[in-house]
Amino acid sequence: MSSIPTLKTLYTEQITPALVASRGYKNKHDVPKITKVVLNSGIHADADKNLIADIQRDMAIIAGQKPILTKSKKAISNFKLRQGQTVGCCVTLRGNSMWEFLYRLIAVALPTIRDFRGVSPKLDGNGNYNIGITDFTIFPEITVENVKKTMGLDITIVTTATTDDEGRELLSLLGMPFRRSEPAKSNAA
Repeated sequence: MSSIPTLKTLYTEQITPALVASRGYKNKHDVPKITKVVLNSGIHADADKNLIADIQRDMAIIAGQKPILTKSKKAISNFKLRQGQTVGCCVTLRGNSMWEFLYRLIAVALPTIRDFRGVSPKLDGNGNYNIGITDFTIFPEITVENVKKTMGLDITIVTTATTDDEGRELLSLLGMPFRRSEPAKSNAA
């Protein structure tokens, strides 16, 4: 039997009551929750099979489950892209693996970024959050010596929040290190 992830325990024991108190929800089922986390990485059109296999292996290490390869739907000659060619690698996390990944992202990976000042507080308008990471080696599971080519990683956190404010409050309570907005500087001399 696997143990309950730390972040999930925090959500059920502290964050849910805090959101009910601050937002005045009538029912604990009205409280926004995270439904899934999607990891996606684009692969250059002229990548060889070994590079694709390496990217798929590294993403599996980061996510804890095997990713799928995404294929192009149509050919675009300007991008040297053929129909059915591998263009990306994607994995969807739900349940305990989602909570464990979020914990590693928030508590371990993001703070290791050099000159890190926080992530953008902008959400997509529906309470979901997207973050782009330019170098996946910030995750401690990846051994830098084994990496032949670094890849970027797009992370989408899908919530049941209906507004950006609800989603931002949920993610803030989970520990997402949002960038603080700086006060506007006046031009008065």
